[in-house]
Amino acid sequence: MSWRTKVLIAVLFITSVFISVFYGPPYFTIEYTTYFKALSLYFLFTALYSHLKIIVKKGNANIDYGISYSLSMALFSGPLGLLLFEVINRFTAYFYRKATHTADRDEFLHTFYNIGSHTLNYTIAFFVFTLCNPFMQHIPFGFWILMITLVVLVSVLSDFYLIMIFTWEGEFKTKEDITHFIKSRSKLDMGKTVVTNGLLFWFLQNGQWEILVGMFVLNYLVSRSAYEKSESIQHKIERDKFKQMAYTDFLTEVYNRAYMNLKIDELDEAGETVGVIVADIDSFKNINDTYNHTVGDRVIQHCAAMMQSQLGPDDFLFRSGGEEFTMFLRNKTYPECLTVAKRMNQIISETPAQADFKGATIHIAYTSSFGLYFFRPTAEVGIKKAYVHADTLLFTSKSQGKNCVSAQNGLEKHELALTHA
Repeated sequence: MSWRTKVLIAVLFITSVFISVFYGPPYFTIEYTTYFKALSLYFLFTALYSHLKIIVKKGNANIDYGISYSLSMALFSGPLGLLLFEVINRFTAYFYRKATHTADRDEFLHTFYNIGSHTLNYTIAFFVFTLCNPFMQHIPFGFWILMITLVVLVSVLSDFYLIMIFTWEGEFKTKEDITHFIKSRSKLDMGKTVVTNGLLFWFLQNGQWEILVGMFVLNYLVSRSAYEKSESIQHKIERDKFKQMAYTDFLTEVYNRAYMNLKIDELDEAGETVGVIVADIDSFKNINDTYNHTVGDRVIQHCAAMMQSQLGPDDFLFRSGGEEFTMFLRNKTYPECLTVAKRMNQIISETPAQADFKGATIHIAYTSSFGLYFFRPTAEVGIKKAYVHADTLLFTSKSQGKNCVSAQNGLEKHELALTHA
């Protein structure tokens, strides 16, 4: 932590203590028993709410995002009462983090920063409220307009301190970094802070302790529900991501053999017609021998992209081998499936792949061969047998000189259709 950051922390803390001690007592007009009753409730529910905060890592520091109750405490008890609340609250958090080994490297200094910045910011908000509230009472919704203003003011001050610190610490290097940080503040959380603190302050002023507790409990339950839903969504995203990784070929980013086996079982039970295509790159070994395997990988990626570009949203493309691909065409007739295979065969032969080789960009012309078997899965002939038929048709294409499509309609037992690009 730089010396400028340490100086800022010291200035914030000393200034907040000075203002609270020397200017706070005239505004501390509530009974001590009432204050400590409020302090106990605030401390309890602040501690209860702490695990629901969103923690964002920024460099060596953690930033807590969540609802703060400090504004209503400041308005109710003044700067001195706020200082006591912040000291108890922040040092409790400090000792808890030390005990659970979750503390930042400079957690002790961060504690003084939190006490100083929060006490100073909300003390400023307290004086603004004291000055403006008599006038705002005569304006419709004046109280809430003032509360919104105070929350925005505190947010601006807080962001100002943090921007200075992260700039000094080298975390922010551009204006875009600062803009992104400012925009990351949740407008929804600011709105909840306004409503929550406004109601809490009103309940404190009127001695509505039961409703005050109810407000705390309601706020906790709502936040808890939102937190659990957020966790559930995050877990689903992570599960979907791992599932996608498990079923995706790392080189071409199309589906892999494992997902192909899964779809075979599904399509066997679907009762729909399917066009099964098995295709591969002609003379692929010559490409690897002439150039290298990195160039060969680029040709495989290019071939997969060309095939994928001709498929519909219901079709599936799998990398079923090294340079071999398998496709399941759905919701199409036999002529439509044959047209797709011909287009793929043609576009691959007419579109060279690009690759880097020995410091230069080269264009590699290559061809591919296809075998298409069209049928409807039955108990006797399923996708696996259709795959064998399509593979046999691919072999026919190879034996006929490569760069062609061999196809058969399994529904009508048509003779072999052989098409050259």
